[in-house]
Amino acid sequence: MSILVNKNTKVLVQGITGREGAYHAEKMLEYGTQVVAGATPGKGGQTFSALGHTIPVYSSAAQAKAAHPEISASIIFVPPAAAADATLEAAHAGIGLIINIAEGMPTIDMMRVVRELKEMPNVRLIGGNCPGLITPGECKLGIMPASTFKAGRVGMISRSGTLTYEASKMLADANIGTSTVVGIGGDPIIGTTFIDLLPMFNDDPDTDAVVMIGEIGGADEEMAAAWIAQHMKKPVIAFISGRTAPKGKRMGHAGALIMGNVGTAESKLEAMAAANVPVADTMDEIVTLTKKALGL
Repeated sequence: MSILVNKNTKVLVQGITGREGAYHAEKMLEYGTQVVAGATPGKGGQTFSALGHTIPVYSSAAQAKAAHPEISASIIFVPPAAAADATLEAAHAGIGLIINIAEGMPTIDMMRVVRELKEMPNVRLIGGNCPGLITPGECKLGIMPASTFKAGRVGMISRSGTLTYEASKMLADANIGTSTVVGIGGDPIIGTTFIDLLPMFNDDPDTDAVVMIGEIGGADEEMAAAWIAQHMKKPVIAFISGRTAPKGKRMGHAGALIMGNVGTAESKLEAMAAANVPVADTMDEIVTLTKKALGL
């Protein structure tokens, strides 16, 4: 098993005729992901061909969904200014899982999207500004390098794309591997947070532990720690990036904003300690703590 995606997931690629969409659609097909349709406004009737596959292109997500009712997920490769509308287009087409890769979406656009999606409980948005998600060996729905992942029994949730790849590769090299890896994105407003995904891994019979990669800024890690303390039945290992960042200096992701004592490295470490979640001091230590949690 896994969460969110597996070998049976049927995928729509919005923006498949653009440079980024075409490149990553081919990489997903190469991995074995079932890309069944593409959508680009005004390009309906065209086809996208790669690796022996001929993918029909439609002018909208609604047209693609009508022609391929089996579509259950969409990944969006469109410019930031159009990404909010593309997300809502997929949601209103009845697609239950939407991955928004776009970096640099206006915050006010994301506020509009999240507000509207609250009225659509059957739709889940991952991102924006995220690498996507992968169930190793089954489905890659994003921009992550496939070679860094190995199938296993550790779930992963991360705000950082590059640290996701690094941690996954380390677990793979240690012959541990991952069940599903979800990059949730580092913007101030995102569709899915730690606290949304932890219950899924908690209920997944093929996940034995969870690695949670957070960073300074926001209160998502503190909220997740509170949920873990009350509900989590499986071990969680954490890593908090940005712990040595100079105070008052903006670092990295747009979501790395600290307000008072909320969002500081100290606040997150205290919350993890209160929830009995071990925190790795280095990336290498993620493997050590994971092995310990699994009794390896």
